[in-house]
Amino acid sequence: MPRHSHSSLLLLASALGSASAFTSPATSTALRRTIAIAPTSATTTTRSMSVLDAFFGKKEFAAPCVMGEESIMSPKAHGTSETPAQKDLRWKCDYETADRICNFNRHYAEYAGYWLTTSFVEDARTVAKEGKEITFYDSNTGKPLFVAPKGRSMEDFLKESGSHGWPSFRDEEVIWENVRCLGDGESVSVDGTHLGHNLPDSSGNRYCINLVSVAGRPVGGEEE
Repeated sequence: MPRHSHSSLLLLASALGSASAFTSPATSTALRRTIAIAPTSATTTTRSMSVLDAFFGKKEFAAPCVMGEESIMSPKAHGTSETPAQKDLRWKCDYETADRICNFNRHYAEYAGYWLTTSFVEDARTVAKEGKEITFYDSNTGKPLFVAPKGRSMEDFLKESGSHGWPSFRDEEVIWENVRCLGDGESVSVDGTHLGHNLPDSSGNRYCINLVSVAGRPVGGEEE
């Protein structure tokens, strides 16, 4: 299947704003196979998003989700961001992968289960034993984007993330000062970092996020 067909499938799933495309194992597997780590051009992205908007219109997600404007992802000094990804990312995340996903991409993702190949799960369980939460920082800017788990245990967070293939956050785990959701479901930082997509399910908004996008280290401070 051509690359543009791959991206169209992912954009379609996001634009529908629901988890219906993921309800069966067969469908889930098929969609995950379409995901590849690859850059995309601003022209291609704009065209794809325009086509989807024409068919479905822009979505408004339920509060407390904070909607953002497409201008957040306008071209900047380094792709959609002013700065490249940090070199020394947490959990041994790959820099090249992170930089492509964060800055030169609008709808591709790290492969399903990538986060399980890192040291994240081990670290998360260590943090849980200490009764703490994990703060996830923008891989470009080091700004805090998510804090988890909130309102559930670490094991519940890991279980849900494992069932979907990517770290999955709920509304109360998002730091809305620094995160926005666009009309097609794309989740981004206010500084133009691509994070993932909002794919709501029966429990509400679910932010399916690339670990490489939130593996940054806080600028001038200690990790939490």
